[in-house]
Amino acid sequence: MVGPRLRRAATGLVREKIADGLGLKLGDPIVVNVLGRNITTHIANMRTVDWQSLGINFVMVFSPNAFRGAPHTHLATLTYPNGSTTAQEAAIIGSVADKFPTVTSVRVKEALESVGAIIANMVLAIRGASAITLLAAALVLGGALAAGHRRKVYDAVILKTLGATRRRLLAAYIIEYFLLGSATALFGVLSGSLAGWLIVTDLMHLKFTWLPLPALAAAAAAVAVTVVFGPYRHF
Repeated sequence: MVGPRLRRAATGLVREKIADGLGLKLGDPIVVNVLGRNITTHIANMRTVDWQSLGINFVMVFSPNAFRGAPHTHLATLTYPNGSTTAQEAAIIGSVADKFPTVTSVRVKEALESVGAIIANMVLAIRGASAITLLAAALVLGGALAAGHRRKVYDAVILKTLGATRRRLLAAYIIEYFLLGSATALFGVLSGSLAGWLIVTDLMHLKFTWLPLPALAAAAAAVAVTVVFGPYRHF
């Protein structure tokens, strides 16, 4: 039976996002019903829970004396620091079962491996979709450049007739394609980063980390390809 200690006020730790969603702050009271009895607790601290680690954790944590009078069970995890073999895991599970028959042992290694395999496949699919997107973008850019090729050749002929040298025309086209490639790359980096941030934070509810080096490297490569292959098509 639940003892009288269960009715005493206690302090608790609440996950920060849950508290924000409920409009709670430090010191606010919370009533939790346990086995038909209400426990009044006050929020003593906020904490952030990293569910991606797949470790044991809880949305709310109470002081040790809050549920001393209630029936409960203990939960623990065991991890080998340098990894383990199937034989070692089977041996320790057997030993626990022999010495503590009421203890239930559950191996989560296979579940974690399955989750890792699913995530790896998702990453591979995302990379494949990204590669297809880049290829389609390159084809569209090539089509746009090809559409303006005839006009560029006509302009080059007119400028040569008016006395422009080949070097001057080449410099003008390099500047033009550099500005075109830079503007396109800047727009792509900003729009792609914004879209990725919205998807990761709002839809997937994960932490977004922007990697500047890969983004800037891709933008610089796009500008270099545009500058190298753009002007020389007109000569």
